[in-house]
Amino acid sequence: MIRGGRVKDLPGVRYHIVRGSLDTAGVQDRAQGRSKYGAKRAKAKKA
Repeated sequence: MIRGGRVKDLPGVRYHIVRGSLDTAGVQDRAQGRSKYGAKRAKAKKA
């Protein structure tokens, strides 16, 4: 899936890929900002 949003220092780039939606893969071991990268919450470690 594609969302709008240009990159100022790259001419012609006007879109971003939404990671973890439809056919794109999420990011493994992502701890912060997980919703933007399609990463599930990690299981709590047992002490």
